[in-house]
Amino acid sequence: MKIALVGGGTGGHFYPLIAVAEAVRDIYPTAELYYFGPHEYNADELARLSINFVSCPAGKVRRYFSIQNFTDIFRTIGGIFAAWYKLFVIYPDVLFSKGGYTSVPVLLMARFYRIPVVIHESDSKPGRASNLAKKFARYIGIAYASAADYFPADKTALVGIPIRKSVQTPHPNPHEFLGVPKDRPIIFVTGGSLGAMRINNFILNSLTQLLPQFTVFHQTGPTEEKVVIQTSQALVADKNLLERYFVKGTMDAETMSALFEAASLVITRAGSTTLFEIALHGTPAIVIPIPEDISHDQRTNAYAYARSGAATVMEEGNLTPYLLTSEIQSIMGDPVRYEAMSRAARTFATPQAATQIAQVLIGIAQEHGSI
Repeated sequence: MKIALVGGGTGGHFYPLIAVAEAVRDIYPTAELYYFGPHEYNADELARLSINFVSCPAGKVRRYFSIQNFTDIFRTIGGIFAAWYKLFVIYPDVLFSKGGYTSVPVLLMARFYRIPVVIHESDSKPGRASNLAKKFARYIGIAYASAADYFPADKTALVGIPIRKSVQTPHPNPHEFLGVPKDRPIIFVTGGSLGAMRINNFILNSLTQLLPQFTVFHQTGPTEEKVVIQTSQALVADKNLLERYFVKGTMDAETMSALFEAASLVITRAGSTTLFEIALHGTPAIVIPIPEDISHDQRTNAYAYARSGAATVMEEGNLTPYLLTSEIQSIMGDPVRYEAMSRAARTFATPQAATQIAQVLIGIAQEHGSI
């Protein structure tokens, strides 16, 4: 059995693929797995699951003017030829796409070779790759019920987001692992794998109000870690308070799992994978989506999640440090509201999504292999 995986460019595309690959390994350990993309994204994760990397270039179409929109046309053409050859050589039984620009050449050639395609759409409003593939996909998994309006009803299923085992598994002693005391609630701030400069600035300007009451664990992005540490030392007059401020540029899956377990509140962007990871741990959240003129999906994701009652949304353009700290204190100071948000988050969670998609892939692969 050969199963091809495609989709990348961000962790929100790559790590759900890894979650599904883990589930495939549990059900059908001898399956041959292939990951198509311009680069490996995380070579250690591919090696851990014995996933073969297949290099396939792709060009990105940006929503703003850039000379790269022109040069990337040639990368996409190169990717189509690469996919044409490599899919012919490997000829997988099924292709699973998580979307994103890296998937487009492979999806087009899978259609050419009549390889069955399964797609998953993480956002409440589908991206271009999902819209491209929806007509010929055999099965479409969606994360939000509102996305069903964009896809054929007879082959669309609400499954949620596939989450890696390492993030789902409760950490036995998260505070000790993180090196964080248990004496006060923890606020976990994350702007995604690359961080978010605007969120970093809001948090820095809120530290004087937050640190007397809370421990703040701040994931800044790899390029901002040193700057954030230096700025916090300049802004906070009482240096003793900085003992309650923990800063990391990037985090591995175990650290994320421990933080989701230990945190009382999460402040985050609206990437779907992160929202569903938060939901699994039942942690209330404040969601600050990327503005709509930059990202078409984060605002709709944020409000779709907030409608469940698990989070509040604060628009970046209207946000100030005072409003942010007021909302934090409002949630943390109201036990009834806090518990309702926690229950809503757990109800929203989808722990079986990876297994459900893996079963579909294996079933289609077996059917295709027997023809």
